[in-house]
Amino acid sequence: MPSGRRPQRVKAETTPAPSLRLSCVFFKTGAGNEPVRDWLKDDVPAEARRTVGTDIKTVQATWPIDKPLVASLGNGLREVRSTHDKVEYRVIFILDGNTMVLLHGFVKTTKKTRKADIDIALERKALREKSS
Repeated sequence: MPSGRRPQRVKAETTPAPSLRLSCVFFKTGAGNEPVRDWLKDDVPAEARRTVGTDIKTVQATWPIDKPLVASLGNGLREVRSTHDKVEYRVIFILDGNTMVLLHGFVKTTKKTRKADIDIALERKALREKSS
């Protein structure tokens, strides 16, 4: 190669990301904390976190979608239903226009979603609506 010339870079072929029908944000507390993001980072193993993230992205890309991936909990609450290694992960969200707002995440240990988990999501929903 002649001196002073740099080899030409070959541009890698990339597949465009599918267009998403919904954007997605984490609920943020008044103190700036993001409880669902913290739960995912601190309490959910990496492989399960990937599964939950992929399921959320599927909801974003294919909305409207129903069971088995999304279930309605009433009062505008819906849940993304993910399973990894026989563990049931749930992320409760609301829709704000074309935006998923992730309100609460938890591991489901009972047949029916616990009232305490729904109450947390409802409280966060009310806080978000109050601040809007």
